Amino acid sequence: MPLRVVLDTDPGIDDSLAILLALASPEIDLAGVCVTGGNCPLEDGVRNALNVLAVAGRPDMPVHAGIGHPLIRPPFTAPETHGDTGLGYARLPASPAAPASEHAVDTIIREIMARPGEVTLVAVAPLTNVAVALRKEPRIVQNVREVIIMGAALRADGNTTSLAEFNFYVDPHAAHIVLESGMPITLLPWDITKDVLLTQADVDRLLALPSPVTRFIADATRFYIEFHEACFGFSGCSINDPVALALAFMPGLARTQAMHVAVEYSSELTAGKSVISYVGDHQREPDAHDQLGFDVARWPMQWGRQVRSKPNVRAVVEFDSAGFIELFVERMEHLAAGRPASDRRH
Repeated sequence: MPLRVVLDTDPGIDDSLAILLALASPEIDLAGVCVTGGNCPLEDGVRNALNVLAVAGRPDMPVHAGIGHPLIRPPFTAPETHGDTGLGYARLPASPAAPASEHAVDTIIREIMARPGEVTLVAVAPLTNVAVALRKEPRIVQNVREVIIMGAALRADGNTTSLAEFNFYVDPHAAHIVLESGMPITLLPWDITKDVLLTQADVDRLLALPSPVTRFIADATRFYIEFHEACFGFSGCSINDPVALALAFMPGLARTQAMHVAVEYSSELTAGKSVISYVGDHQREPDAHDQLGFDVARWPMQWGRQVRSKPNVRAVVEFDSAGFIELFVERMEHLAAGRPASDRRH
């Protein structure tokens, strides 16, 4: 039985590829696409989602507009990464469909509460919609099957500042609310996705199948590849968000580790920085005085609280990038040809 998924996104080039992968994967029953502001303004993201769904032959799939601005900070978009419209060099025909009338926050709540324990929320945008859904209906914490988040830079430099990954930087307050909510979270950090590269050779393979889908992928990723080459020296583009979508039905692609991740939200210089706290009882208790002579008994926080925290996520620490890229390209070939892909869930 396909897995019911709500995709919360900010399309965005790689977000659009995640939408296409969801449509191309028989393991997924996509409930709808929710949109927030992020890579581009909200109205552009909604239009992009509608147009991508239409070019893939699914204008019937509902697109729900959500919250356009972060909870507290001013909007921050990424035209240098995704282009002025959010889709690189791609110019898609307008979808015949209009956005759904239901707000994205209400969609998230309705889907999770209507199917307790059955709905996976894949959140690949700033977490504003998810944070507001939590505040509006706290019971989604116990009723969601899993939340898969693309965000954070745990053991690598960020992709927006030297400390912060884009989604957590845009709305660190929302990221804090979600991570501390108690939801069952799988966290996919930039550390992992930066190495999941779609190359020009992969795009050329897709272009061997003439189709509006493959043409869109080529036009959108050409801009994305140029950006990655200029800014990171990568020979390809990191397709972060489709990886998160794939984890919903192919968790075997990844190895995860339980940890506590906190998000800095009070400092402008370090906003969005993710901090790992030690988990478990294996840490050595300090002596009465540490090596610098401080009386640890007078520290304002208990030592145990500093070094041992309850896990709040399972973070991806290893990933089969080559296996995923082959899966992604195969699925895009099937989508372009109008053929169903085989169910490879495990």
